[in-house]
Amino acid sequence: MLLSADLRIPFPRDLVYATYRDKLVELLPYLPDVRGVTIKSRRDEGAKIYCVYEWHGGGEIPMAARAILNESMLSWTEHDLWNDAEFGLEWRIETHAFTEAVSCSGQNRFIADGNTTVIESRGELKIDPTQIKGVPSFLANGVARVVEDFLGKKIEPNLRQMSEGVRHYLETEAKPRPS
Repeated sequence: MLLSADLRIPFPRDLVYATYRDKLVELLPYLPDVRGVTIKSRRDEGAKIYCVYEWHGGGEIPMAARAILNESMLSWTEHDLWNDAEFGLEWRIETHAFTEAVSCSGQNRFIADGNTTVIESRGELKIDPTQIKGVPSFLANGVARVVEDFLGKKIEPNLRQMSEGVRHYLETEAKPRPS
């Protein structure tokens, strides 16, 4: 399943990129489908920054999927490689359930367009039914479809929500504060 989200933010690229990269915890109030995020590690190497985050999402698991999915499906570890020289991000997500079966990765580009920034998010989600443990093989393809549908409906909106959260954060922070 291909993932795609584009959003225009009315702030300069340097500011949008740095906010997206460095203010993740401060963005939490602007991300209604996220219950929490923890920065597990960050390593700066010149123009490249390596980060690992643990996310805890929210939301309801559809009734049809509850037999297969649980709350751990709403948590994941994200591995990021920020490239400051190119204003780019390569990301990879490890789900906390069906870890061996789920492959999800992509990239974000931060593109200057005048005094605004376009964030292009592209990714791919793949489910390998042969790697779903604890499910009989004759059910694995159906389970893979349910898991892919569920995750796809969570990940793509989360990409948009993250960009929207950056926009809301910057709009709030950009307002003059009373002295």
